[in-house]
Amino acid sequence: MKALLAFSAALTGFSALSLAMDRHYEDYKGRGHAPTAALRRWMQLGGALGLALSLWAAIAGYGSAQGWVFWFGVMTVAALAVVLTLTYAPQRIGRLLLGGGALLGVSALGSLASRV
Repeated sequence: MKALLAFSAALTGFSALSLAMDRHYEDYKGRGHAPTAALRRWMQLGGALGLALSLWAAIAGYGSAQGWVFWFGVMTVAALAVVLTLTYAPQRIGRLLLGGGALLGVSALGSLASRV
């Protein structure tokens, strides 16, 4: 479950960070649209927290030595998914963000349930 949590947090984090950028937000919403300053800050904060959660899950699941290596691998796969979505279907990045968030919630609940 920690692997799924690490991946979904990285996917959600990268999606939020990409939508905090003007270019990708315009690709998603259409030309002439830009995120407000408050929305941009919230997406940047959410993206940073998602990547931090991903690091925590990787280290908690695989230890301090292998966790870092696993985290870099998870980040690579998540970043590739976001880049390919932004390149070929930029209107779907919102779906990727929502799907990653839903997967993040399910994997977090699964991780909590496995401790009991």
